[in-house]
Amino acid sequence: MNFQLSASFEDAGRAVLDFLHQRLDFGLWMITRTEGDDWIVLQSEDHGYQVKPGQVFRWADSFCAHMVQSAAPHIAPCSDEIELYATAPIAKLVPIKAYIGFPLRRENGELFGTLCAIDPHPKPESIRQEQELLDLLSNLLSVILQNELQRIQYTRYFERLQVETLLDESTQLYNRAAWDRLINAEEERSRRLGHPSAVYVIQLHNSQKAMSHQEKTAHELLIRRAAMALKKILHDDDILARLNEHEFAILNINLDKSKAEDFFHYIRQTLQHMNIAASIGYALRHPSTGLHQALIQATAQIRGQQHN
Repeated sequence: MNFQLSASFEDAGRAVLDFLHQRLDFGLWMITRTEGDDWIVLQSEDHGYQVKPGQVFRWADSFCAHMVQSAAPHIAPCSDEIELYATAPIAKLVPIKAYIGFPLRRENGELFGTLCAIDPHPKPESIRQEQELLDLLSNLLSVILQNELQRIQYTRYFERLQVETLLDESTQLYNRAAWDRLINAEEERSRRLGHPSAVYVIQLHNSQKAMSHQEKTAHELLIRRAAMALKKILHDDDILARLNEHEFAILNINLDKSKAEDFFHYIRQTLQHMNIAASIGYALRHPSTGLHQALIQATAQIRGQQHN
């Protein structure tokens, strides 16, 4: 195994999973992230379980949920001997007879996810001797993860400097070209690290193509008022863009399901307070489909509202 602390979390993870598969020969090794009720597969070294990155399982059903609470051991050569593992719902979904699991933590000590493995056959008791090595590797991955999470803020700042000239002339918001570049960069990070995020689409009413000069002026004022209102409610890392003549989009980063819904209502209330009529759709990023699909789903919500 060959990696440095300066390596990316993804590259270091690949090296660790390959090394551990060669050394311990479990049917599945994974690096995962926990997010609310979700247990997200970020990387996998799979030899029989058909588990791929982007798949999502229920965290409470997993062996790892018990392991991180110190209710069950990190290494179980015969997992059926551990009651919490033998009765865990995931054991009814897939054959598991041996288990390894270690937490991956953020800088503040909060749980990020796990380094874990399962196998359909019991393993020899001698694998318990690997605990010190596995603990070391999980700690190294946690340090690399912390370094990468710290660098992300600088990376985002640099990305936004690169597109600062790609602005909509009327509102001075990002235009569609800037949106596409920024959302592609965020999707790449989300794929590697499992960041939760949501896409919101705001379509203004009464913004059809203006015919008279007076109507055109009123239309432009409406667009600018909406842009100003939306700009005021953004979080630091959010991205707001004007996608077309009457449509805006917001990417809201690092929020859970309840906060995503709260922000949806906040957008609606803000526009209503400004007497701006609009249809609003939103969708959470799913690890298996990504941000581009979330944009499609948010747009489809608006179309559904308009047909009801």
